[in-house]
Formats: sequence, C-alpha cells, structure tokens
Amino acid sequence: MTSQPLLKRLLTDPRVSKDPRRHWPAWIDGEISPEWPLYTWVAVTNMFTAYGSDHKRLRTLVAKAFTARRTAALRPRIERMAADLLDRLDATPPGAVADLREEYAYPIPIQVICELFGVEDESTREGLRRCVDSIFHTSADPEEVTATYSELYGLLRGLVAAKRETPGDDMTSVLISARDEEDGKLNEQELVDTLLLMIGAGHETTVNLLDNAIHLLLTHPEQLALVRDGKAGWDDVIEEALRVQAPVANLPLRYAVEDIELDGGADGGADGGVVLRKGDAIVAAYAAAGRDHGIYGDDGDRFDVMRATKEHLSFGHGVHFCLGAPLARLEAAVALPALFARFPEMSLAVAPEELSPVESFISNGHRALPVRLRP
Repeated sequence: MTSQPLLKRLLTDPRVSKDPRRHWPAWIDGEISPEWPLYTWVAVTNMFTAYGSDHKRLRTLVAKAFTARRTAALRPRIERMAADLLDRLDATPPGAVADLREEYAYPIPIQVICELFGVEDESTREGLRRCVDSIFHTSADPEEVTATYSELYGLLRGLVAAKRETPGDDMTSVLISARDEEDGKLNEQELVDTLLLMIGAGHETTVNLLDNAIHLLLTHPEQLALVRDGKAGWDDVIEEALRVQAPVANLPLRYAVEDIELDGGADGGADGGVVLRKGDAIVAAYAAAGRDHGIYGDDGDRFDVMRATKEHLSFGHGVHFCLGAPLARLEAAVALPALFARFPEMSLAVAPEELSPVESFISNGHRALPVRLRP
C-alpha cells in the first residue's frame, strides 16, 4: 500500500483496530509465540495496542507529559544538552572521524525522555537503550527476543518499584499515582507497558529523524546552501526529512474488525478492488506513503527543502497520532542548526553507499553516521 490518501483513510476508519486480543484471530488462537521478533509490538497493553475507549483512557493519562507548555519549557535544557555534546565533539582532531548517530543523534532524545520519566540510574538507561534497540531489530533470533523481553520488564518493574519508594517530579511517578490512587484508571501491566512505549518510542524515532536529516543535508549540499542562504528554514529541513525518510518505515500492526473494501478512485489508487478480510493484520507503510507520486509528483523520492507540499504521515494520523511529535520537532529544531553552525565544513567520512541501515523493517536510520567534522 503506497497511497497516502488510502492509508489516512484506514488510520481513521473505526473498522480498523490495534487490539489483537479482540480482533486478531492469530493472537486469540494462540498462534503467536513469544519468540516471534514482533511479539513485543503486539503483546503490550498500552495505548499503542488499545482500541476505542481504552485508547482514550490511556492516552489521556500520558498526554499531560506532552502539553505545549511543558514541551516548550524543555527548550533550554535541550539547548544545553546540544551545546555540551558539541563541546565534546569539538575536541575531535581535524580529519578524524566521529559517529554522529552515536555521539549526537542518540544522546539528546534518550536523555530528554529519561529525564521526563525520571530514569536517573545510568545502568538502567543503558539497559533500556539496549532493549529498545533489540525490539526494533526485526530479524532477531528467538533467543535474543526472549532475553530482551525478560530484561526489559525487569528494568521497567525496577523503575516502578524505585519510584513507588521515592516519588519524584516525573511522569513515572504521575502514572504510578494514577495506578495506586485513582481506581480504574490504570492497571499494573498497563503502567509498565506505557513506560515501555513512552521511553522506547520517545527516543528511537527522534534518533532516526536527526540521523536522516544530517545525512540528507550532507549528501545534498545544494539543499544545505538554501538553508544557509536563508531561502529555506530549518522547519523545511525537518518536515522534508520526515517526509522522504520516515523515522519509522513500517509500523505493525492493525486489524480489520470487519471486511473492508478498498474501493478504487481518488482514495484507492492502484490498491482499488482489494478487500481486507475481517481479522487481517495490517502494516502501515509510512515511508512509502511519504513518497506517494500521486501527491508529490515524479520527483517524490527527491529531498527538496523548497518543495511546496511536505505533508506526511511520519507521526501517524488520527487518534493514534504521535503525542511526542512536538517534542521530536523541538529537539530537531535545536540540534540541527547548532550542529551545522558549529561545524560548517562537516562532511561524510565514507561514500553514501557504504552506510548500513539499521537491521529493521520498522526503524529507518543508519547503524552509524561517520563524519569528518573538519577537513
């Protein structure tokens, strides 16, 4: 499915659910094993896999972490993080190689989300990062999948226990309060799985946004020149990078609640005439939708910061639209101009074709982004 209008339609169709316990026969019948690489994406009980009133209940509890006011208040902290990281990178000798994914794109998002949710212990942060990387590793073998599942829940339950003993001014403590004091708002599994969703999705996608935007500008110097000349802004860079290289390429899973006919015409495009049968599993292909030639023309695959239409679905659409989208945009709006201002002669240290993608059909980024900060 590459049609953006059709994907938007399905993302808002009440006949499409995200709850496998109610609407996916393969899950209901016990066919899905914990060893399946995508098991965690389906097994969690949080707003990612919720449908109808359950989704609204869970989303309302988390939304208070991402209000416009709270997000804007994070700007000074993000600016300090970026400045500190750039100071460290500044010590890189001329001509030496630095991995910007590891040393810049990763630290900012994971530090921001860990501070929001009160993850203070460094070993817990490292463990969560390792587990989230493994969750996105969709070709993992069964041993890695089961080991990750066990370690991840041990870390999250440890975080909950620590915050119950010593609450803080953080969203984990707020969610625990909802669990312990507001009867019916949140059960224990939903609490732990909500932390998994917010900490995991709250950093991995922004890492890829920064990684891809840096890569696109370094491989398209004429586009970077437009920004430096003031002909395009950093918001143009961010939205075009989100469009042409969606941080999440494909997202599992949704399920047809009943038979859905994908009719032809303006909405259906080339997919017209297909029928999604009740219980069919659906993967949302955000990366493909971002390049829909029916919307962007024959050059839809080209990175163009001056493009008039940059609308995309990289943060989703409808009731499941990403709560953290304003925060991700803010982090990019701070991190990208600061990086290119500090290192105006920065260049890729390898040919673009030598870069390796992360081993995932979900996460869309590079395993490493080696650059020379100075000639």
